[in-house]
Amino acid sequence: MTIADLVTGVFGEDLPIGLEAYDGSRAGPADPPATLVVKSPDAVRRLLTAPGDLGFGRAYVAGDLDIEGDLFAALELRSHFAGFHFDREQWMNAIRLATAGGVLHRPPIPKEEVHLRGRRHSQARDAAAIAHHYDVSNDFYRIVLGPSMTYSCGVWSSPDVGLEAAQAAKYELISQKLDLKPGMRLLDVGCGWGGMVMHAAQHHGVRAVGVTVSRRQADLAAKRVAEAGLSDRVEIRLQDYRDIHDGPFDAISSIGMFEHVGLSQLETYFDQLYALLLPEGRLLNHAISRPAAPKGKTRSRFKKLSFIDRYVFPDGELHEVGSVVSAIQRRGFEARHVESLREHYALTLRAWVKNLEADWDRAVALVGIGRARVWRLYMAASAVTFEEGSNQIHQVLAVKANGGKSGMALRPVFHEYPVPRHENPVQLV
Repeated sequence: MTIADLVTGVFGEDLPIGLEAYDGSRAGPADPPATLVVKSPDAVRRLLTAPGDLGFGRAYVAGDLDIEGDLFAALELRSHFAGFHFDREQWMNAIRLATAGGVLHRPPIPKEEVHLRGRRHSQARDAAAIAHHYDVSNDFYRIVLGPSMTYSCGVWSSPDVGLEAAQAAKYELISQKLDLKPGMRLLDVGCGWGGMVMHAAQHHGVRAVGVTVSRRQADLAAKRVAEAGLSDRVEIRLQDYRDIHDGPFDAISSIGMFEHVGLSQLETYFDQLYALLLPEGRLLNHAISRPAAPKGKTRSRFKKLSFIDRYVFPDGELHEVGSVVSAIQRRGFEARHVESLREHYALTLRAWVKNLEADWDRAVALVGIGRARVWRLYMAASAVTFEEGSNQIHQVLAVKANGGKSGMALRPVFHEYPVPRHENPVQLV
């Protein structure tokens, strides 16, 4: 029994990619687009002790298996790992292959895996979850995200416009939806490295406050604001959204932060944002979402024993967009517009993977090989999930109506593409 025998016994002879194993066995097409290289028995041990994507992820992060060639082609095997199982004979064969000296030991868990402590979605645990994902290295994120340092999906008028143009278009689209005008006060919840508040101040003349609980994000965002000459209009704070008490604001944006809020905190989140808005003020909530669960079932959390929860977004939760709209309206807002950007996120993620692979050696030098492997695998797999529709993303625009007055135009035009470019930024008088 060889590794190739085991793999083809489980997945069939017609593999979409190649396989090479430490025991010299091979399988798959003669000229594969990608090759899965099983480097040690620990790869098999990891799949036996943590079946599914967690075991596969641990093996990849630890270097027990590798992927040569087109990573996206290799991910065609991903669907098999979601529900695969060994029959009794295959199980015994796998144990024999994984056994050294008659003992099946559990390999050490890679140090990049996180196990959070404390009450879920308490401020302390949320800060720890954010630190795990975002306080990696600002220079590493600059490699992945590009000059805009924008960590959410762009808006692509076509696949050819490029990442920077797509991210600028996203900020401009949100600015249009919020109807930003000179002198307004904007709050950006989960401001990242400051992209939205800088765009809004520079191109729409607003005074903006950006909050994040990532110290590294806050430090670099403040530096970027100062370098752009916007310190008189933009304030960056290391602050939890639950601790903001200096409203009101004319508009609030939340871009790629909602995934960290959690089902148990939705009422608190929308109550807080409602209280911080002026009457007729607008909220734009931009967040990854999920398709509806089968009847009789609910889901929001990532599975506890999943690669995404243990390595990427600990405590992350995704909600079906209809439930988000209902939650918004229950807290007093009026939902006015919903837009899906699912295909846009797939394009964005593929651009990030390309950036990472193009500067791989420097990325590894900054964060280590394990962390770089985590980001490469998660971003590529996420691109596939958006392309196939198992992940979605929506912008939901809501207004704090004032006695029935919304302040909205009868036919708003913010959805028109391409988004206009600003050659002359607005200057405050």
